[in-house]
Amino acid sequence: MNLGESGQIYFKNGYILTMNAVNQVYACGSLLVEGDKILAVGEVDERQLCRDAEVIDLHGKYLLPGFVNTHVHTSQQISRGVGDDVDFITWLHKRMWPFESSMTEEDSYVSTLMCCLEQIRAGVTSFAEPGGQFVNGMARAVTEAGLRAKLAKSVMDCGEGLPEIWQRTTEEELEQQIDDLNKYHNTADGRVQVWFGLRTIFNNTDELIVKTKELADKYGVGVHMHVAEAKSEIEYTQAVYGEPTVTHLHKLGVLDKNLLAVHTVWLTNEEIDLFKKYDVKVSHNPASAMRVLGFAKIPQMLKKKVCVSIGTDGASSSNRMDMVDEMWLTSLIHKGWRLDSTVVPSEDILCMATKNGARALLDEEVYGSLEPGKKADLIVIDPHGPSMMPVNDRIAALVTAMHSSNIESTMCNGKWLMKERKILTLDEEAILKEAQERSEAIYKRAGIVLPDRFPVIY
Repeated sequence: MNLGESGQIYFKNGYILTMNAVNQVYACGSLLVEGDKILAVGEVDERQLCRDAEVIDLHGKYLLPGFVNTHVHTSQQISRGVGDDVDFITWLHKRMWPFESSMTEEDSYVSTLMCCLEQIRAGVTSFAEPGGQFVNGMARAVTEAGLRAKLAKSVMDCGEGLPEIWQRTTEEELEQQIDDLNKYHNTADGRVQVWFGLRTIFNNTDELIVKTKELADKYGVGVHMHVAEAKSEIEYTQAVYGEPTVTHLHKLGVLDKNLLAVHTVWLTNEEIDLFKKYDVKVSHNPASAMRVLGFAKIPQMLKKKVCVSIGTDGASSSNRMDMVDEMWLTSLIHKGWRLDSTVVPSEDILCMATKNGARALLDEEVYGSLEPGKKADLIVIDPHGPSMMPVNDRIAALVTAMHSSNIESTMCNGKWLMKERKILTLDEEAILKEAQERSEAIYKRAGIVLPDRFPVIY
């Protein structure tokens, strides 16, 4: 979709947030993309331009790195609504597990396409999938959508109430992941990568956890795991292991720079120190946490320089896979909980959503900031409109006032995924139609009946 054979795209007259090491901003800057990389930022020598370069006058609009969603269940996208207003056990055993275990590879593919649509519209250029059952379906969808993704299988080798189709041995789970990695890792021009997954300590034996870490180190990839997610999890680990989750993971030797720990709501102060010591990465999911999990010690983590990023979770936990919403929620919940309006300021949240996310996915040298040599993963934001204007504090407005509808264009790897609010890589209407049909069919197969909340005449 880029104009010209040169592959050059020249942005000028933009408010450019580089998110580099010093968070440098150009109030009226330029940026030059060539192929899949950024060639120059700030002041571009127009003599570098090819005759057929695509020239975009931003007229003062924002230019930012694409957002990085470090935790989103793509296979749960078409389960939206399955978890509303029910307790945790009902959600897990009577809603979520029956739904997911009734999905086919094609269902997972369509669900991932749906998720990609929402990510592109919300300015996300890279995300991490913590685990569905069909990495093949997910990889196919991400390839077509044009996004970057770290994909993983949902891995469980123990636990009560698991559907029969999910009951596998430790070796079976490890072998499947190695097979997925050999087939799909670094495909789609390197945009699709495969990580190892661990669902939760409820469903993972010590043997699986230790062997997963060994394999991740061998293949040079990350481990994506829900960690210290719920109070009930800590009660379980205390009863079974005599210590909380992170302390037990430390004893197993898996705390490391390639562990992406999701939620981390129930950490002790000492465990936060362990995260800092071993450079464990955190994915903070505020909407999901507010529904049932609790409030993570994010201000303390940031103060101690733990790498904290932002994720949306899945549609079964939070019906909105919108990073803009998650940034806004992040700006509110920690202030409210602590009655301190100064904690977790907007500039920190923008770092969490961009370069911290890239670092959490072990890609800080590849994207996450607008710098020469990095991948051309970027978004154009138009603040014009009653919901975001007047813009006085240019940085805070992106977090506290912006909506995803302000995101005008999304580019990944130097290619437009959305331009002027039009999706260019996918047939949006066809996907929406098929996703609705497949969702209804899965609900029926799984025997999930949602209540009529008000009297309905059929």
